[in-house]
Formats: sequence, structure tokens, C-alpha cells
Amino acid sequence: MDLLTQALILTGILFVFLAGGLWVAMALAAVGLVSITLSSSAPPGLIMATTVWGSTATWTLAALPLFVWMGEILFRTRLSEDMFSGLAPWMGRLPGRLIHVNILGCAVFAAVSGSSAATAATIGKMSIPELSRRGYDEKLILGSLAGSGTLGLLIPPSIILIVYGVSAEVSIVRLFIAGILPGLMLCGLFMAYTAGWSLLNPSRTPAFDIKMSLLEKIRASGRLVPVLSLIVFVIASIYQGWATATEAAACGVAGALIISAVTGSLSWKSFIDSLMGATRTSCMIIFIVAGASFLSVAMGFTGIPRTLTQLIQEMNLPPYALLAVLTLVFAVLGCFLDGISVVVLTTAILLPMVEAAGIDLLWFGIYVVLVVEMSQITPPVGFNLFVIQGLTGRNIFWIAYAALPFFLLMIVAVALIVLFPEIATWLPGQLSDR
Repeated sequence: MDLLTQALILTGILFVFLAGGLWVAMALAAVGLVSITLSSSAPPGLIMATTVWGSTATWTLAALPLFVWMGEILFRTRLSEDMFSGLAPWMGRLPGRLIHVNILGCAVFAAVSGSSAATAATIGKMSIPELSRRGYDEKLILGSLAGSGTLGLLIPPSIILIVYGVSAEVSIVRLFIAGILPGLMLCGLFMAYTAGWSLLNPSRTPAFDIKMSLLEKIRASGRLVPVLSLIVFVIASIYQGWATATEAAACGVAGALIISAVTGSLSWKSFIDSLMGATRTSCMIIFIVAGASFLSVAMGFTGIPRTLTQLIQEMNLPPYALLAVLTLVFAVLGCFLDGISVVVLTTAILLPMVEAAGIDLLWFGIYVVLVVEMSQITPPVGFNLFVIQGLTGRNIFWIAYAALPFFLLMIVAVALIVLFPEIATWLPGQLSDR
């Protein structure tokens, strides 16, 4: 059987499994079993056992459940509400007013949760009722929330960056540092669009009705201090080399528990709920990583990745052309799979091509996350769209239309990091120089 036929059969089997509702991890592992059976006489069961153990029994991957738990603690306590209340008084004089609370709130919460869905859900629960009551434009409310929620994938500590780092064998610390400037850039683009829209539509932007003195604003901002302190501590400990990503995650969990206990928002129920929520999410992600790792090894038996790499080299595609093709591939996959599944599914096949084209794997990780962010607000499987639909009851395609301007801004962000790769590589370079 030639490689093209084999690749088409395996792709068809994968889509049949996924369309049939089989778990992503099991679908990946099943395709791996079929791959080895068709192309080799090697024992697939032994290979699966060895690969699954090798891919999951790593100290680096221990950071993932800890960062997930840290986000769950904040999600289920009053700290997220304090963050919203601390931001709101300062946004009134900006064009767009309280819509910026959506964007900045998502950026801040993303830095402690690492999850796009958790970010959109947490900020949406607080902002949607409040902004709707004040008369803000519904499309802008939901569009800004859907778009800004994706910052949870990029701003460190990002769960998907941990998964990419493990899959691509790239330093997670350097990936975290690389995500800071692109995350801030994307946040700035969202705020600039919101301000521009507000200036063009003054009649659809309500007057600012929060009357507070400077001293009252400063006091309200005090509620931001615990969450911001936790963010600064976690990121600084990684950047300064005081702790590895896993150690920083453990300190982050301890800090979140202490802060929520001191502020009186930690109860036994919220503790158990956060622990179980983190357990479910972490098991799902690690199960997917295990299935994808086995599929990666199975692909090596088929020879498909090696053949594709040779084909790319023979085509002599310039890096820009290759990235344009990969952007389209990721965008299509993102319409059917969640972001983590896209990353682990494509890493084994694409990384040899990317290395052959001379593209830096650290920069490529940030590029992949930006493109996967786009898929979070594209139907039919845009996870942020599902979250917001659950909060509002709105049709998912209507929410996707509301988020379209922010989707286009993500395309601008991808173009900017392609044209100016230093946006992603400069800060990690400073880390290396120490």
C-alpha cells in the first residue's frame, strides 16, 4: 500500500471516530493501533504501553494540573469578582468605557488560569449582566468577551503552551516568557478596536455612571492587589530563575489557597469543587497527550512524516508560503477539534517540516497558539462560543458573527509576529543572556 493511500485511510478513520463521538484521546490511540498494524509487524500493545508511560511520567508535565488547579481556585472564589470591581472605576474615561473591563479582566484572569474557557466563563458571568444592564451594545459585549477569552491560551501560565512544550521538547519557561509580549499586543489590539468603535458609534456607548473620588478608586483598586501579586510572583519566579515552571505552579496553588482563605472566600465546598474540576480537566488533557504521543510514534512506523518532510524540502517552499499553508490547516482543524487536540495531533507530523524550513520551534509555538486562539471563536467547535452561548442562550453563529472583528484582529496579530518575529523571541533571548 502506497503512503498516500495509507495517509488517506488513516485520516478517514480518524474523522469517522471523531464524528461518531469517540473521545479524542481514544480516537488518536485507535488510529495509532491501525497505523502500526498496517505498516509493521511490531507489537502495537507493547509500543503503546511504553509510549504512554514515557509521555506522561515527566516532571515537566506536573505543572499542568497545578496551573489548572490554581485557575479553578480563583474561578470558584470571590477573587475574580474583586478583580472586576477593582478594574471598573478606572475605565470610565476611555472610549469604550466598561467594555475594556471585559478585555483587561480576561487578560488578568488568563494570567492565573491558563484556560480560555475558564477565562470567558468567569469574566462573562460578571460582565454580561452588568454591561447589559447599563445599556452597552450586545454584539460588542459578547464579541469582546469571546475574543478576549482566548488570551487564556497565550498569556502565561498557558496550559496549551505546556502541552506544546512537552510535545515539541521546547523549554516551557522560555515559552511562557515568549507569550508575554504577543499576549499584551493582542490585548492592545482589542482595546484599540473597542475605542475606535466607540468613537465611531457614540450614540451606542452609554455614559459612565460610576461616580467615585480618586481615593475611592484607589481603595477599590486594592481588591486587585491579591490577584495581581499572585500573577507577578508566579511569572517573576519563572523569569528570574527562582523556580521551574512546576515549582512556580505549586507556589501559585499555595498562594491562591492562602489569598482566598485570607479574604474569606474559600470554603470546604469551593475547595473540593476546585480540586475535582482541576482533576477532571487535567485527566482529559493528559489522556489526549498520551493518545497523541502513541499516534506520533505510530506515524514514525508508517514513514508519512519523513516523506512529508522530504516533500517540503523538495518543493523548496519559502517560510512565508509554508506558514500560509499551515495557518489554513490549523484554521480548518480548529473548526472540528479543541486547541489542545490540534496541537498534540499535528506536532509529530509538522515539526520535522518546520525544522526543515529553518523555523525556530520556540517562535513556532507562539504562532501555533495564536492560530489556535482563532479557532476558539470559529463554529462549529469554538469552545468560547459554547461558553458564551451557555451564559446567554444566544445562537452560536450569532455569537461568532459578533466575535468576527476580534477574529480579524487575531489574523493581524499572526501577520505581525510573522513579519516581526522578535515580538515572540526578544524576551526569551534576554532570559538566555543572563
